[in-house]
Amino acid sequence: MTMKSIKEQIEIIKRGTDEIISIPELEEKLALDRPLVVKAGFDPSAPDIHLGHTVLLRKMKHFQDLGHDVHFLIGDFTGRIGDPSGRSKSRKQLSIDEVIENAKTYKKQIFKILDKAKTKVEFNSSWCSKLGVDGIFDLASRYTVARMLERDDFSNRYAKKEPISIIEFLYPLLQAYDSVVMQADVELGGTDQKFNLLVGRDMQRSYMVPPPPQVIITMPILEGLDGSEKMSKSLGNYVGIDESPDEMFGKIMSISDTLMWRYYELLTDIDYRPLKKKVKSGSINPKEVKSDLACAIVSEYHSPADAKKARAGFESVFAKKEVPEEIEEYKFKQKKIGIIELIKVVKFASSASEARRLVEQNAVSVDGEKVADISSEIELGSVGKILKVGKRKFAKIFRA
Repeated sequence: MTMKSIKEQIEIIKRGTDEIISIPELEEKLALDRPLVVKAGFDPSAPDIHLGHTVLLRKMKHFQDLGHDVHFLIGDFTGRIGDPSGRSKSRKQLSIDEVIENAKTYKKQIFKILDKAKTKVEFNSSWCSKLGVDGIFDLASRYTVARMLERDDFSNRYAKKEPISIIEFLYPLLQAYDSVVMQADVELGGTDQKFNLLVGRDMQRSYMVPPPPQVIITMPILEGLDGSEKMSKSLGNYVGIDESPDEMFGKIMSISDTLMWRYYELLTDIDYRPLKKKVKSGSINPKEVKSDLACAIVSEYHSPADAKKARAGFESVFAKKEVPEEIEEYKFKQKKIGIIELIKVVKFASSASEARRLVEQNAVSVDGEKVADISSEIELGSVGKILKVGKRKFAKIFRA
């Protein structure tokens, strides 16, 4: 166990949290002088982890560093239903194969943050699949439809006469059953998970799990690069933890000065308050502070050497308006190539429609000259030309 006092542990645990229900109960549990069972569940509904997911993972790491037992729960059973939290309509159910593949990717990525030797990875199918019809009947009998409709997402859909499947009602009950089986002391989740976490407390009482019930800790939903919508791959405002150091660094440098402090708080353990005072007083440039933030994040998911190189590359390209020293080279047999095809071949766009949109947004240039016509053809020669798409994507193109 940690040598830190209860007060010191509470201060570490509180950092960046949205709500703790309740601190007196958490203090009571910490006073037991045994490692707490700390649970966080992840439905493998998408294969890639981005910085938004790491807000929860980092809080798990805090508990881990304090000597508590962290359980990373993969909802391979509940993931087939899909969490209805924050949804305005029913989610598509995943196949078993999709869930298994996504779960494999999760396991590979989480140990960039968590200590593998101190993390217990569990799958809720190991107990949920054993419930059977009688077990499901018993579980369902312990909660009412009226309580379910207290949820904003369910009540809104009900008021609008939008369909709510019975299986969606089972999701929070099964998540709560996880807490019963695991005898969780603490459960972590995003703010959109509050209802589900509270059901866990109710179910622990119903099944007479030794009191007090689990403490719930909700973490804020991290805003994406745009500073308004939550970080999401589908919205294109995300930073993937498997992205290259240069891409990761450049994306973080694109956030606003205001959002920078939010990222400092939720994505690092750095005490940013002195830095904030210095920026406010004008004694330090916010761009420098943002660059330090980008370095800290890249170092965590890659290495300090990678972060240093990414910083130098960024300053070379953006501060000095130079092309990076190392860029991918592509050789073509033809004399000319259409700009749309070129953007697709170098993988700066996944489709022709995306490539056209980039050209129409004036985000494409060749040798420093904007390409504004989607029908443009680029002449190729033995002297390489520099294709630039957006702010951070470069390629050198030749005729073979």
